[in-house]
Amino acid sequence: MTDLILNLSPEQWAMAVIVSLIAGLIKGVIGFALPTIFMMGLSVVVAPSLALAAMIIPTVVTNLYQAFRTGLPAAVASTVQFKYFLGIGFLCLMGSAQLSVIVPSHFFLAALGGVVTFFSLMQLVGWQLPIRGPSLRAEITMGAVAGFLGGMSGVWGPPTVAYLTALNTPKRDQMRVQGVVYGLGAMALVFAHAISGILTLKTAAFSAILLVPAMIGMALGTAIQDKIDQRVFRRITLVVLLVAGVNLLRRAMMG
Repeated sequence: MTDLILNLSPEQWAMAVIVSLIAGLIKGVIGFALPTIFMMGLSVVVAPSLALAAMIIPTVVTNLYQAFRTGLPAAVASTVQFKYFLGIGFLCLMGSAQLSVIVPSHFFLAALGGVVTFFSLMQLVGWQLPIRGPSLRAEITMGAVAGFLGGMSGVWGPPTVAYLTALNTPKRDQMRVQGVVYGLGAMALVFAHAISGILTLKTAAFSAILLVPAMIGMALGTAIQDKIDQRVFRRITLVVLLVAGVNLLRRAMMG
């Protein structure tokens, strides 16, 4: 993997910077999808393991910014509110990260991609999940799914967003909760993949370089997000979630 970093062509570097900028921009607008875009875009020009390592530092930093943008007390309150999601997700992420180098993930990607795609389509045509408020069972289930997939592929956004969207979470609250959930998950991912061998000093340096365009994109996206009302925000979120679900299915079929 070290040789890959040292031997990246100018075209590969350009693609990496563009992908990072776009990933940050979209995350700034809707609060998620940065790991998905990183994996989808970078995997075209570099090894998937390098793409996974590259997105870790931008994911940690952008999520910490998102989580604390409205202040520490609000971030702490969101952490307490979704403590079961976070706890179960952390345990599943740490366990599945060690399997990411030996177990093919396409079975899990296909299952989650199918569910996310179906959910997004139904919501876009007006169907609503029968959830009247936070559900402990749903929170634990979605936390386990998000954590397991996050450890295997670095992507845990779709189940988290699907759950928050089903609860009709207000825009500002949803952005903050996503920042807390993804930020803690991303920090767990750092430790998990330091153990798995995917995140090394060399790959961490590559990831740190890509943090710069990611944060520029994040700043631009946040400015746009502040001007979007709740209805438009929800629809944009569902459209991006649909794209993410279809992409998960594509990755599963490619094996």
